[in-house]
Amino acid sequence: MDLLRRVLAGSSAVYALVFLTFALAHAGVGIGPLREPVIAPAVVVETLCAVAVAIGAYGAAARRAWAWDGLLYGHAAALGGVLLGIAATTLSPGGGTTVVLLWYHGVMAAALTAGLAAAFYASRVRG
Repeated sequence: MDLLRRVLAGSSAVYALVFLTFALAHAGVGIGPLREPVIAPAVVVETLCAVAVAIGAYGAAARRAWAWDGLLYGHAAALGGVLLGIAATTLSPGGGTTVVLLWYHGVMAAALTAGLAAAFYASRVRG
């Protein structure tokens, strides 16, 4: 379980950085070739997702007693935010989505689902 905890801590830290990168992009900050339309609600949701997974990453890396719960809830909250983003881009009038956004949402949804499954597995094995 220690290896799984460390892997989830590291991947959660990476997810937090990705969420913050896209929050900045949706705030109008160009990051290298990454340019996204300004979408204020996306900035809020992506920032909250970053905070949720960062708290889980901290708990797991620092071996806190609540580490597994933090990973589980952080992944669940972030997955909810990503699914909200998928729904928003799908239902947006005028089709304001980009190829980068489609990849971003798809990859993050898959990664967060895998992390959530791993956290559920660990909580089940731990009893």
